[in-house]
Amino acid sequence: MNARSCAWIILTVMMATACGHTQRPERKTYVVSEDARGVGTAEGPGTGGSGAEAYCGEVQNQCFQKCWRRKPSIKSIPKNSATHHQHCTTMCLNEFMKCVKEQEALEAQSAKRELRFPDMAAALAWLRAHKSEVALGTVVIVAGVGFTLAVGAAGLLVLSPI
Repeated sequence: MNARSCAWIILTVMMATACGHTQRPERKTYVVSEDARGVGTAEGPGTGGSGAEAYCGEVQNQCFQKCWRRKPSIKSIPKNSATHHQHCTTMCLNEFMKCVKEQEALEAQSAKRELRFPDMAAALAWLRAHKSEVALGTVVIVAGVGFTLAVGAAGLLVLSPI
């Protein structure tokens, strides 16, 4: 076998092995966004943090409006009286608390969710585009390396190695 054939075989083997797998990311912290505001704030179920309170607050407001417009289900309470106001406030506060508990459960499920990406560029691009859909603590696997979504210094949204 001549030197040229050997070089060609070595080059072919090197190229074939280089294409066979992606480079693993360094175990360092990556900045997703310079501002962590907006994480987990997608509207509706599955919101996290202050988004849950805003969502549930709206549920409470709608409940009160609906209750106040209708005659109370308890016959002894006159419509639009102080007792009617208290009844609606109590009933809708219960709805608010129930909503918050449901949202916290959904947030806990979301935090346990695991996202997988082939490389760091794909992970960062997806997280930047879907920031409101993920919760802090979400596990992100990039080329087999585990990271978690967290808030870093100065309010940065970061991926930190696990």
